[in-house]
Amino acid sequence: MSKFSIDQSSSSPLKIGITGGIGSGKTTVCKIFSTLGIPVYNADDRAKYLMTNNLEIIDKLKQLFGEAAYLPDGNLNRQHIAQIAFNDPTILQQLNAIVHPAVYEDGLAWQAAQKNVPYTLKEAALLFESGSYLALDKIITVFAPKEIRLQRVVARDKTDPAEVIARMNKQMEDTKKIQLADFVIFNDGKHALIPQVHRLHHRLLRLLG
Repeated sequence: MSKFSIDQSSSSPLKIGITGGIGSGKTTVCKIFSTLGIPVYNADDRAKYLMTNNLEIIDKLKQLFGEAAYLPDGNLNRQHIAQIAFNDPTILQQLNAIVHPAVYEDGLAWQAAQKNVPYTLKEAALLFESGSYLALDKIITVFAPKEIRLQRVVARDKTDPAEVIARMNKQMEDTKKIQLADFVIFNDGKHALIPQVHRLHHRLLRLLG
């Protein structure tokens, strides 16, 4: 699926994306890569940061969701936004149009600051859906069956299974993500994660010669 030829003479790190459905274990996989000295940009965390610190985004979200978009302490009212956005495709599309471009630019600035590493990881749940994968050299998909992902998210977030399923249904199907990816890591409880990450790490290093 690779869209770019890799310039081995360039000092710029290879740009690797890592994605997967909610509850697939992307963050756990990224933590393993971090132990190997690979810097990770978490697009979802940065989106949350920008939504509470970027004045232009704050203003647009208040216009879209009302003043209730933010709690009195200035934090994002995630429940209010989620209840509206995940039940209205048009609103969800408008929300993504506000946040995704800002995260994309933020990610470019972060990438430009990375030095003396062979490659970087950009972790994002909506890597394909947002189109940001087009600016990356290789893509990793973390796969876990839906029933396992559902159990993980319900236990982690103490949330209603129906809400998790609704969020899952808004994301691209796993089979499509696997087709679009260059590499797949299986986090299904049957395949050990650390050996998979180490093998992939060495494959990526070999790409650089």
